[in-house]
Amino acid sequence: MERVQFQQEQMVLELKDLVEKKLFTKEEMKQILKKRTGFETTLVRRVAKKADFLRYIAYETDLEHLRRKRSSQLDLPPGPPTVSDYSLVRRQFNIFERALKRFKNDIGLWVQYIQLAKREGARTLVGRITARALQLHPNKAALYIIAASHELDNLSPSAARTLLQRGIRMNPESIDMWREYVRMELGFIENLRRRWDVLGISYTKGKVDKGKGYDPSNVISLGLSNGAEPDDHDIGMVDANGINEIAAATEIDELNRDEGAEAQRQIMNGAIVKTVMTNAVEALPQIGLFKELKSVVVTYPSPVELRNLLLDHLHDLLRLNLPGDARAARLLVERHITPELKGKAIVDGIQRANEELLANVRLSKEEEICQVYADFVEEWCQRAIDQHLKTYLIASLKGLIQQVTTSPSLLSAHIRLLVIFANGDKDLGAKFGRLIEKYTEKVPQAAQVWLARLDAARVGASSAEDERALAATWKKARNSVSGKEEDILKVWLWGLEEAKLFRGNKRIMYEELLKESMGNGSLREVHERLLISYVTVVHEAIRQDTSDQTDQLTARWMQEVALIGRRYLTTGQVWQRLFEVIGNDRWEEGKERVLGVVYEEWRKKDGVSAAVSWAGWLMQGGRGSEGSDVVGCAMRGLGVEGRVELERRWRALLDEQ
Repeated sequence: MERVQFQQEQMVLELKDLVEKKLFTKEEMKQILKKRTGFETTLVRRVAKKADFLRYIAYETDLEHLRRKRSSQLDLPPGPPTVSDYSLVRRQFNIFERALKRFKNDIGLWVQYIQLAKREGARTLVGRITARALQLHPNKAALYIIAASHELDNLSPSAARTLLQRGIRMNPESIDMWREYVRMELGFIENLRRRWDVLGISYTKGKVDKGKGYDPSNVISLGLSNGAEPDDHDIGMVDANGINEIAAATEIDELNRDEGAEAQRQIMNGAIVKTVMTNAVEALPQIGLFKELKSVVVTYPSPVELRNLLLDHLHDLLRLNLPGDARAARLLVERHITPELKGKAIVDGIQRANEELLANVRLSKEEEICQVYADFVEEWCQRAIDQHLKTYLIASLKGLIQQVTTSPSLLSAHIRLLVIFANGDKDLGAKFGRLIEKYTEKVPQAAQVWLARLDAARVGASSAEDERALAATWKKARNSVSGKEEDILKVWLWGLEEAKLFRGNKRIMYEELLKESMGNGSLREVHERLLISYVTVVHEAIRQDTSDQTDQLTARWMQEVALIGRRYLTTGQVWQRLFEVIGNDRWEEGKERVLGVVYEEWRKKDGVSAAVSWAGWLMQGGRGSEGSDVVGCAMRGLGVEGRVELERRWRALLDEQ
């Protein structure tokens, strides 16, 4: 408590000053002192939490906002600053410093501290904080970016460049670092261009154009002693040898000037940015990097000529480094569609991109490139473009399907576009029903085609008969799909999200699906995921039936836990979900008995997670010794690896408390 007392003593002068300025009353000062004492007491605990520091900082921030607002309303006369003018902000800095002594590895805390210092205009402090953070975390790209941004804000591009280069050396695989480096170099060119515009200097085709205020005679030195422009008398005094020397000097200076002008022109044409892009691609030849670099170049307010030069260079790098990548093909064709295109130009651009991408699909016929083309058509058909252009894209997609007949991506995309352009038309099934059914017959195992067909059928379902047909289609889809578990699960869960299909009890539908999934050994994961969702449905049903009657809740949960364990193929994750749902429910009497039963079932599947959760629940109720007994008992039934993992997780849980 001595540290708390020390902090209280440090508050005396500022609190007194705030009262004297009539910004706070004495009663408010007492309340502030009480709140601060409470915060300080939590911080001196053996194991302080990060949240305690953040709450304290938030309180001081609100207090400073209130002080500034009242000071503005009172319109205090100007004068030299007093202790209360800066003490609240300084206290926030102090709390951050104390927090970082305990949580040096918390990057988010460093970033919050830097943001506070920036907001308060403490430039020097920002520099010191970023330097300390980088010293401790040299492999965190975000810190280099923040530090470079600070240097740019303070008009120090050379320091920003040095920081980003150092960050790239430490993090060559960071896309963010390369992106920000390119952005900074684009900013350098733009600043240089604007400066030359003001000076009346421009560079075209490697020659210096003389703008207003630019005199070439001041650039070329004739070797005169004072460097001034010679007059007629001076020229007349120069002999033949002197003329030759002057001519030679002039020729050298003209050559140097031309070389300098050429270098300047290369800079303005993005030579530095191109070099950075090349280095970035050599270090990280990934499609994600190309997308980020393209986004920076396209969105940065550069001249159109420079932007096109940089995009051409980026596209050349893309062709060279990712020649067979389907996503690279999409990025390449989009060079025909630039933001400034309008009217007929955008139509021509989309047409060229579509034809080029079509050629790639016909050449490869791989599913990956088909997916890319399908995404391209869908994206542009959902944008605000000419209707005839949309019809052209859909026709191109349909024509491609006739050549690549078994591509799930193309088939599902065509179905979705038919639904979009039907615009809720109830005759969709009559017009395209046979075509859509034919698509699922071509690839009966493809989940995405079945999902597209089900969505299309849902649009036209208006009667009870239609809904029964839709339910039958859904069942056929469940029996047909195969492949990735995630895709299969989407088909199984599709109907559960369509409330109108289930006019009866949703729980009954879940139970039917659970029984159905138990009959196929390849659907174990689907069964588990369904069962985890089923726990929530059971909880809703119990709450609806029993309200807040404690005795009924306990009895009902005991019954449901027994049924779930007896009827279905439970796993550790299922019992974990049950434990969480019951543990978070708002009734107490009898809950421990139910959780105990769940724990006994859970430990058979996953003894470590079960013991940690059960012991943690007991500890939250002030029964830490019982929690320790649970962990000790569980240790005896585990192997060596299990005991090590249980001890590690138990210690971590204790440290959080």
